[in-house]
Amino acid sequence: MAKAYDVLVLGAGSGGLAFARRAAELGMRAAIVEGGRLGGTCVNVGCVPKKVMWYTANMRETLSNAAAYGFDAPVRGFSWAAVKASRDAFIQRLNGIYGQNLAKSGVDVLPGWGRLEGNGQVAVSTGDAGRVTHHSAPHICIATGGRPVMPDIPGVEHAISSDGFFELEALPKKTVVVGSGYIGVELAGILNTLGSDVTMLVRGGELLSNFDESIRPLVQAEAEANGMGLITRADLQGIERSATTGELAVHYNRESRAGVLEGVDSVILAIGRAPMSHDIGLEEAGVAMDSRGFIQIDRDQNTTAEGVYAVGDVAGTVGLTPVAIGAGRKLAHRLFEPNPASRQDYTGIPTVLFSHPPVGTCGLTQAEAEAEFGPDGVKVYSTSFTDMAYALAEGHRPKTFMKLVCALPEERVVGLHMVGNSCDEILQGFAVAMKMGATKADFDRCVAIHPVAAEELVTMR
Repeated sequence: MAKAYDVLVLGAGSGGLAFARRAAELGMRAAIVEGGRLGGTCVNVGCVPKKVMWYTANMRETLSNAAAYGFDAPVRGFSWAAVKASRDAFIQRLNGIYGQNLAKSGVDVLPGWGRLEGNGQVAVSTGDAGRVTHHSAPHICIATGGRPVMPDIPGVEHAISSDGFFELEALPKKTVVVGSGYIGVELAGILNTLGSDVTMLVRGGELLSNFDESIRPLVQAEAEANGMGLITRADLQGIERSATTGELAVHYNRESRAGVLEGVDSVILAIGRAPMSHDIGLEEAGVAMDSRGFIQIDRDQNTTAEGVYAVGDVAGTVGLTPVAIGAGRKLAHRLFEPNPASRQDYTGIPTVLFSHPPVGTCGLTQAEAEAEFGPDGVKVYSTSFTDMAYALAEGHRPKTFMKLVCALPEERVVGLHMVGNSCDEILQGFAVAMKMGATKADFDRCVAIHPVAAEELVTMR
């Protein structure tokens, strides 16, 4: 049955949920269209289950140092199946919680896939014998998210995407991860730490090309120190499966020479993500996209169609869950509070890479700062040390590195970059200070907490 709403949202991921609930809380009649599980990428095949697996890998690292701290705690085995079952049950509980929260906020859930028909009309297809319902709203928000990119190569059907990582029923003995970004580094680190023989194939010369120039080589060095293989300047050519053993052979070219990795159990492709903007009626509704399919928006999340907005990964902004949530909530306040000044700030965003050890970063890289303020307009402070967590540890003890990028003459902190134990938990508070315009002198005036790693950020010289 057709129903009129004030707000219709396509996609129940982080941004769509945030917008729909906040709009309802501001008095709007809201509905959200979703054909999959509530929560989108982050909850189902992204940050949340990934963090569970990162904690699992961290447990392995902690147990490896137990003897150095006097504990007789031999590791007799590891059950991937047990962790997967617990993780999946946890995610299922979260799906239910999201449904409960929508109900509490008064948001209707329309199961199915939405398509814009123009003039504030949305068709929802449930997949049940072609059943389609029609709904209308003066405000429509596109929050359909993104999906992993799969390359057009021979044998791609033998590989899995980052989504497929969460469907693995067992820990692969030998894994090839293709990709050098956020997702590839995180998944490779998890598998490597848990005992898989991991090799990364990287098209460029190093990992994490968008990170600060001091961070990139440190992450790469730690990965190799932890036993991970790394083949740079390698182009994936194809994947073959043996008819007798079922094992995979991964073919690549490196500097005009052919190479192959054999005896592989799993190939994970983490080469990027594309927006889910295809076949949802954007062209017919007058919503413009760029050449890659990302919806074009202005600073207020408006698309080129009146009354149609976009938030999150489909809009091609900063692809992080908290950013999508912030954009959705601020859009609701701008429209329905109303507060014309309510908009998401896409600068100075803190983020964490859950590598081993983790990376925390906020603001400009050194190169970006020098491009904006000039090489003589930037001063850099840095420090490197061994975290006290490894004081009694035997074997490899990863270094912690911290760096402040300051804009002269007042030395305003415009970039903060860290790699090391607990950097993921340290970053948030310092990001607040940076957002408030803190200078190096402000950092220096803060009394250090001792002994913790974070004290190094307020004692640098």
